[in-house]
Amino acid sequence: MTDLPTRRLLLVHAHPDDESINNGATMARYAAEGARVTLVTCTRGEEGEVIPPALAHLAPDRDDRLGPHRVGELAAAMRELGVTDHRFLGGPGRFRDSGMMGVPQNHREGAFWSTPVDTAAAYLVEVVREVRPQVLVTYDPDGGYGHPDHVQAHRVAMRAADLAADPAYRPDLGAPHTLAKIYWNRVPRSVAEEGFAALRAATGPAFPGIADLADVPGVVDDELITTEIDGTAYGDRKTAAMCAHATQIAVRGRFFALSNDLGQPIFLHEYYQLVRGASGAPAGERETDLFAGVAA
Repeated sequence: MTDLPTRRLLLVHAHPDDESINNGATMARYAAEGARVTLVTCTRGEEGEVIPPALAHLAPDRDDRLGPHRVGELAAAMRELGVTDHRFLGGPGRFRDSGMMGVPQNHREGAFWSTPVDTAAAYLVEVVREVRPQVLVTYDPDGGYGHPDHVQAHRVAMRAADLAADPAYRPDLGAPHTLAKIYWNRVPRSVAEEGFAALRAATGPAFPGIADLADVPGVVDDELITTEIDGTAYGDRKTAAMCAHATQIAVRGRFFALSNDLGQPIFLHEYYQLVRGASGAPAGERETDLFAGVAA
């Protein structure tokens, strides 16, 4: 433990690509500053839709080889962000992508959504006790937009935070550790509206259509935002990481689209809501550092 970097950040995401879209600039910034950035991805994203026609055979209704391919995409994205510690919860393939809410894949054997929370949380407890992060970033209770794996990732992350701190829980998984701060991914409504206005005003259509504000995960009223990370200096790294997820994301300039081919803005300022721990900012102001107020 004495060899651990001074600042340690843990992010818990549902599928490969979620981390680059939501936190790519944040991850690149802290990695560049020497913090230990650890990413835990809960599934390989086996049920994702495939954008490039040349890779359509990977889809779950054909060769069902999308999961292993996305493992490679994630590794490439992490190289772009400078993140060297990225893991799959319980190992690659331990939990399978559950598909969208209400589909039969929700309940197939090994689906993340149908796994008991405590079963999955134990694997994350082991990571928390090994890495001993001060800060955890994950989704809100709705998973940002209601995807079952995102909801489950939230539940597992919050449960693991509690269990990791409990000395009576699974001492075989390491010494107990208490997280100083927990954040949920957010986007302030005003920023999302400005991003879509810029997309509509862009010269020439970047994509055939434009997504709806409701398609952006985690949009909330501005007053709920506690923390703003300026990732402008790492915009190229974030964009490159998103491009690495080529089966899932099409990037064009300052905008991107998922498989629905509907444009969305790329946010270089990334936003968070502090839900556990004390803010390191003066009253009424936003933090500009996830580690603000955290003792070394």
